[in-house]
Amino acid sequence: MGLDGAIGDQIYEIEKLRDRTGIFVDRYEAGQVLSMLVGKLDLQHPLVLAIPAGGLPVAVPLAKALNCQLDVAVVSKITLPWNTEAGYGAVAFDGSYLLNEAMIRAVGLDKAEVASGLEKTSAKVVRRVAALRRKRPMPDMVKHEIIVVDDGLASGFTMRVAVDAIRRAGAKKIIVAVPTGHENSVQSLSEKVDVVCCPNIRSGHSFAVASAYRHWSDVSEVEAEKILLEFTVS
Repeated sequence: MGLDGAIGDQIYEIEKLRDRTGIFVDRYEAGQVLSMLVGKLDLQHPLVLAIPAGGLPVAVPLAKALNCQLDVAVVSKITLPWNTEAGYGAVAFDGSYLLNEAMIRAVGLDKAEVASGLEKTSAKVVRRVAALRRKRPMPDMVKHEIIVVDDGLASGFTMRVAVDAIRRAGAKKIIVAVPTGHENSVQSLSEKVDVVCCPNIRSGHSFAVASAYRHWSDVSEVEAEKILLEFTVS
C-alpha cells in the first residue's frame, strides 16, 4: 500500500484509499495502516492517547509500532435523546464541554433537555476516567508529541473537544491520527493541530465511520479496560 505523504504540510493520507469504503478488516488492521503514516513523522518522544472506547483497538498497534506509551483521553459525545448515534456536544476528561449550538437549535432541544444530556454525559466521563485511569495521573504532556487516536472522524466534534482539553493539559505538539474521516472534518482539525494522519479521507454528503470497516461493532467499556490492561502488562 503506497504512502502519498502530506497534503500541504499538515494532512497525511493514502491517496489510493480516498473515497473508498470497506477498506479495513477491523480496527486493529486500521491501526496498523495508520502506523505507516504516523511513522513517516519521525517523532522523538511520542505518546499515544486513545479516545475510548472505539479508539483503543486502533491505538494498540500504533503504540506498538512506535514503541511508546499508550494511555487514554476520555471524551464522550452528548447524544440526542432519540438517537444515541448523533451528538450535539461533547464532554472531556477535565470536565470541560462544548455544545453545538447550531444543532441544538436545528433539532429543537430545550434548555432542560440540554442540561440533562450534559449531566448524564459528564457522569459517564467521570465513570470511564475512574475505570480506565484507576487514579493514575495524566502523563506529562509537555515532554511528548501527543498522538490522539480515534476510530474515525465524522463531524470531528468529539476530537475537537479532546484536542482542546489536551492542549490545556500542556501539550505543545498534537497529532490527530484516525483511520478514516470526512474531508471537511479533517481539514478543519488540521487548522487546530500540528498534523492530521488519516489514510482514508472521504467526501460527500453522507458519511459513516463504520463504512470504512468490513467488521464493525461497538467496543464496550469492559473490552476497553481489558485492552488497556493487556497493553500495559505486555
